[in-house]
Amino acid sequence: MTLSPYTYVTVSMGPDQRSRFTVAFCSTELRARAWLGENDKPCFDLDTSDASVTVSTSGPVTDDDLTVAREIFNAAARYLADCERLHSDQSHKATDGEAA
Repeated sequence: MTLSPYTYVTVSMGPDQRSRFTVAFCSTELRARAWLGENDKPCFDLDTSDASVTVSTSGPVTDDDLTVAREIFNAAARYLADCERLHSDQSHKATDGEAA
């Protein structure tokens, strides 16, 4: 089953609560890139034609920034591994179905 691509952007606001923005990208149009911004600030961007999210440091790179960058790296590696495994499983099922 293939779903149409979509991007959801939601904002939650309430009295005496911090606002929360949520962006969900479910699209093959998603682009990821990294670059050095102004004042050599590292930037990481996830972008579609509908919305984008940019992650950057707030100043000089700190130990906390390194921790966040490692978490992004590890999460992306896990996402890649899951996609590769599922794609392989789907390819095998399609091939097995043709052979039957």
